[in-house]
Amino acid sequence: MPPTLSSAFDSGNGRLLRAESPATLTMTIDRDAGGAFFQWFHVRVSGVGGLPLVVRIVGLNESAYPGGWPGYRARASEDRCHWRAVETSFDQAEEGGTLTIRTTTRHDSIWLAYFAPYSMERHHDLVARIACQPGVRHRVLGESLDGQPIDCLTIGSGPRQCWFTARQHPGETMAEWWMEGALDLLCDPDSPLAQRLRARATLHLVPNMNPDGARRGYLRTNAAGANLNREWARPSAERSPEVLAVRNAMDGTGVDFAIDVHGDEALPHVFLAGFEGIPSMTPRLERLQEQFRDRLGAHAPDFQTKVGYPVAPPGKANLTMATNQIAERFGALAATLEMPFKDSADLPSPDGGWSPGRSRHLARACLAALDDLLDILR
Repeated sequence: MPPTLSSAFDSGNGRLLRAESPATLTMTIDRDAGGAFFQWFHVRVSGVGGLPLVVRIVGLNESAYPGGWPGYRARASEDRCHWRAVETSFDQAEEGGTLTIRTTTRHDSIWLAYFAPYSMERHHDLVARIACQPGVRHRVLGESLDGQPIDCLTIGSGPRQCWFTARQHPGETMAEWWMEGALDLLCDPDSPLAQRLRARATLHLVPNMNPDGARRGYLRTNAAGANLNREWARPSAERSPEVLAVRNAMDGTGVDFAIDVHGDEALPHVFLAGFEGIPSMTPRLERLQEQFRDRLGAHAPDFQTKVGYPVAPPGKANLTMATNQIAERFGALAATLEMPFKDSADLPSPDGGWSPGRSRHLARACLAALDDLLDILR
């Protein structure tokens, strides 16, 4: 019986085009709602135990970030818990851009994904587990277009209001792995860092801002085809209720610090994108931004400042983006944290590449950097 390929599950994306003997499959990736983006894939291949499996993904020159494929390695798992990087190559000239994944498993089925998935089921397990911890408050800020809750976990009672958001772009699953690391640290009764943060700040964490896109297997949009990180200036209940709910909650508390967690498809680095071009930029905010970068560099060996996004000219920041809107709206220290889909070029891990574990560790470093600055945020 020939191998089969399926994506009919939470966060699945991938459609079989043809199967060839003995275990070579050619597939394509379906586009997000709105039709502008595709890059995330997540499939199960069955009937391949002991065979040299070859999966070819074609048409990738039209993907959202074709520059993300050279040097990239797909992730594979037999148990959906432990993910490894596998042999992967990209040929721009073959069938409109072809990514070829090669691996072998002794098991009957194997899962392949763009990065280690973070399922909605795991999300609900995380929310339930953390909400049961002492001193944690759970609230639903609103609902997505598909009616899924926008969960927020609030920890601590200090005067500084700190907000953490992740997965505006649902295919950037390393962002919710980061959130898991942050929440586990903040709920650790033996952590002096958690104790200090909870006493000096009130921390609001939204682990998944785009549950519809996450469940549907999208890279970048919600159910309406909206890129949520371009909706912060004028969010609407019809197009971007997820952003509207979170921004309204921020208006209710005020914001002293915010970090929006993402993954970058092409750049093999951990870096921050700031808010340099906002109209109300001040020397104080400039100093805070530089101090946060310095402190994160002291705590996170993965982090670097040489490679990142272009800086907006004065007064030209895109206020539809979360970091710029929050910094402008609240006069707050805000940042976009980017992690790689590829391995980190600064501190590579040949076996696993960038991973859920490294994402969780980076969260702890970010919280340590925040702790260093809490007293001077206001």
